Amino acid sequence: MTMEDMKNEAYTTSMVSMALYTVMYPVFNQLEKVNLSAAQTLRAAFIKAEKENPGLTQDIIIKILEKKNLEINYTESLLRMAADDVEEFLIDRREVEFQALNERAGALKHILSTIPDEIHDRVRFLQTIKDIASAIKELLDTVNAVFRKYQYQNRRALEQQKKEFVKYSKSFSDTLKTYFNDGKAINVFVSANRLTHQTNMILQAFKTMV
Repeated sequence: MTMEDMKNEAYTTSMVSMALYTVMYPVFNQLEKVNLSAAQTLRAAFIKAEKENPGLTQDIIIKILEKKNLEINYTESLLRMAADDVEEFLIDRREVEFQALNERAGALKHILSTIPDEIHDRVRFLQTIKDIASAIKELLDTVNAVFRKYQYQNRRALEQQKKEFVKYSKSFSDTLKTYFNDGKAINVFVSANRLTHQTNMILQAFKTMV
């Protein structure tokens, strides 16, 4: 796989800014242990740059890989790294339903991140697919529980984010059906990254709007 192919695959995802919080946030967290001020400055600079130029972080990472001639499947690597919780997305509220949202989202992301290890073993992968379906249902059930119990002004925006999540869940399911016909694992990785991103967006929506 050439670096150009890697870049093209990266851009087929609908969440180019995913590289910022999946790849760079852990780097900033480690840097904070060495130089807190420098880490905070760098984090703020990357966030500002990414906001103004979505995909910039991804471009930088791919350029580094290209410069080092590293044979790394960017899309697969992103998926493997995406299981970690991102503090900026975790909901701070202590009510059981909101903590359950954090837990259900984390569980789904973790299962999705195992796809590269399981996809080439049909029996194990079929079990992983079942686990993903269950995790999606549990997350949606928890979202609905929050809707039933709590009142808020931004319900329409939250409902829209839920619809986006459902849309990408169905897209992931369709991609799996295609995979069993064409065997193209990369398309599964791309779709799983999209679903992972939408899972984080669910958390972010409830964190900022509720």
